[in-house]
Amino acid sequence: MDLAYLWFFIVGFFFIGYFVLDGFDFGVGMSLPFLGKDDTDRRVLINTIGPIWDLNETWLIVAGAAMFAAFPEWYASMFSGFYLALFLILVALILRGVSFEYRHQNKGREWTKWFDRMIFVGSVVPALLWGVAFANLIQGVPMDADNNFTGNLLTLLNPYGLLGGLTTLLLFFTHGVVFVSLKTTGDMRERAQALARRSGAVAILVAALFLGWTIFQHLDSPQLWLILTLALGAAVALIASWLFNAVGREGYAFAAIALTIVLAVGTILSALFPNVMPASNDPANGLTIESASSTPYTLNLMTWVAGISLPLILAYQAWTYWVFRKRITREAILTSAH
Repeated sequence: MDLAYLWFFIVGFFFIGYFVLDGFDFGVGMSLPFLGKDDTDRRVLINTIGPIWDLNETWLIVAGAAMFAAFPEWYASMFSGFYLALFLILVALILRGVSFEYRHQNKGREWTKWFDRMIFVGSVVPALLWGVAFANLIQGVPMDADNNFTGNLLTLLNPYGLLGGLTTLLLFFTHGVVFVSLKTTGDMRERAQALARRSGAVAILVAALFLGWTIFQHLDSPQLWLILTLALGAAVALIASWLFNAVGREGYAFAAIALTIVLAVGTILSALFPNVMPASNDPANGLTIESASSTPYTLNLMTWVAGISLPLILAYQAWTYWVFRKRITREAILTSAH
């Protein structure tokens, strides 16, 4: 296989890992107003992701670095053209990270409330805008002959882009709420399961509409069979997650919705292939895998580095999740406050 195509799949793998892992982080942050009846509840919610949220975010850094090294033209066109959207995502991630660290400084109720609001906003904005960005990638955006995006933020906020953003928002929210039910006990667990049933039902409808629209846009694609297969798999996995949650099997529900995100992003990548940033105004202005990639020497060196480091990264992440696998209880939070 040509190394440029291999690295397209590797970059896709990193983004899939990011959306699966930071996706439920976003969901937990968005659930604060819905599941946090008091400060202890909100501390329980935050503690479910406390040891792992920053580790999950490193997948975005790795994905961006891999894109920069393997596809510098893609990186330059996307990060300059989508600058405002990506800047808003960055600001939101900073606000969320700061809030996790500063809300517990015990400087009064209003202090804590402000940081809780920042966690919520800092989770909603990336969850929405990542979907908007990737939906526009596969739909195509206006570009000039130098591969520069010629639109603005409002160009990205078209009906299909907003539907993509709403889809990721609902998927991540449900993913996070299911994670809460997996990591908590008692009343919090039951309320999380009930909320996941409601949000999951809406997510099924919205995701079906988005995947259906995506398929309709690519009926002439040579890999239509792959797009259909992945989209159907995502739909089945999402419905299975809802059913598992309905019968109280949150472990299976979490695994199924994680698989949903994997297959949904796989659908987007297969619809994008062999392009990386198609132009909606003139196909000749778009970027393909081959035209956007680095030199063979660079890709070869990166492949050796990835082959050595990636297994270590995955092993460390698995070990971290194993260490912090226990459920969080209100009693433990109240005890630690004394």
